[in-house]
Amino acid sequence: MVENYLNSIRENASALFDEAIEQLKGYLRIPTISAQDSAIPETVSHVVSMIENIGGETKVLDDLGGNPVVYGYFTAGENGDKEKTLLFYNHYDVQPPEPLEEWNTDPFNPTVIDGKLFARGASDNKGDLVARLTAIKVLQNVDGGLPCNIKFLIEGEEEIGSPNLAPYLHKYKDLFKADACIWEFGGKDEKDRISMVAGIKGMAYLELTCVGAEIDMHSSVGAYVDNAAWRLIHALGTMKNANNDILVEGFYDGIAEPTESEMEAVKKIPFSSKAVSSLYGLKRPLITEAKGVDPREAMVFHPTMTICGLESGYTGKGAKTVLPKSAKAKVDCRLVPGQDPNHILSCVQAHLEKHGFSDVKAEMINGQKAYRSDYDHPFVAHVLKTAEETYQAEVVLAPNSAGTGPMYEFGKQLQLPIVSTGIGWVESKAHAPNESIRLKDFEQGVVHMAYMLSGLSTALNH
Repeated sequence: MVENYLNSIRENASALFDEAIEQLKGYLRIPTISAQDSAIPETVSHVVSMIENIGGETKVLDDLGGNPVVYGYFTAGENGDKEKTLLFYNHYDVQPPEPLEEWNTDPFNPTVIDGKLFARGASDNKGDLVARLTAIKVLQNVDGGLPCNIKFLIEGEEEIGSPNLAPYLHKYKDLFKADACIWEFGGKDEKDRISMVAGIKGMAYLELTCVGAEIDMHSSVGAYVDNAAWRLIHALGTMKNANNDILVEGFYDGIAEPTESEMEAVKKIPFSSKAVSSLYGLKRPLITEAKGVDPREAMVFHPTMTICGLESGYTGKGAKTVLPKSAKAKVDCRLVPGQDPNHILSCVQAHLEKHGFSDVKAEMINGQKAYRSDYDHPFVAHVLKTAEETYQAEVVLAPNSAGTGPMYEFGKQLQLPIVSTGIGWVESKAHAPNESIRLKDFEQGVVHMAYMLSGLSTALNH
């Protein structure tokens, strides 16, 4: 009986596939780059149309500043459970495509090559939204209606840290109230197994600035004038040593110890140092090797401190002999449960002061706390079970991802379990040139979402 029903879903997803891919291509052609405030109104209009075209209701929330938040709502069908509601979280903004010269195709002209769809946003996160809307169409066709209420929260600032989402969640928490939430992303791992997470790391994204003069100077004055670039480098060198130990006092305060079940789950995550080195073309060994640390544990349970970019002086073609007036560094700290971004900023500021770098200023660009769902919640088990039945393979469910998003605010305001799963794959290259999804993963993702929704009410009522 279950297999017959699942086959019906598969057949309908297959029938809708070509139409869905064309819809996705249209969505991907819009260059919705939040960092550049690009194409926001037309994207919002496009998202609203996609929802309304399959019978959903929408509201565009724009009264609290920032890019609009799109709310979508579908009512349970005649035979559905109107007391149960699933919330989907997605975002319509994408990362800038640069460096453009490293793309093999136009990032905003979706192109299919060898069963893969290449475009900025294909994996992160436009493809998942279209897959979820297609899953709704599948259930409308197969069952004549939906098995529960479905809501969407689709924001337009995830790629710049969701700075305005918390006020919307607070003001409209009754509008977004639900029993469970499917998060934005996920996909296949190195062994082609579907990989999901029940939480997310937090982040403190900092900018460190050192100003040494009002103007750039001839480099000959370096004989007697301090160099802002070297000054910043020395300051950064006090924060992390050559063994990649974070030396900022208080950085590790309050970290929650992982549970036994979370530790066991991490051991199931596939990881190949060789595969990672090959994928990224690494020139040095993984830093966990020198520490004798399992990279899977580091990825999930350990906080990080990463220099994302350095800016100072002249870096153009040829030579310009200049002593820079200033230097900047972008530093992101990925956080784990128990850490607070504001505390991290205070610790960095105190560290700089203590070590004689009071002239190096640190400020927060954005910050988000980490979040983990209850690993034993029935919803978590349901998403895992339906994935195993859909993909007919082992599924990996990690306590949290190594990346960051506004999941903490959802957990705080809406008090619901959250699982993240999606249509990406190990070489999706989100945020990088040549971002892609595999077409077969898109279709399987549609099937999983439809099948997961079909049994959600029963799972939540247990």
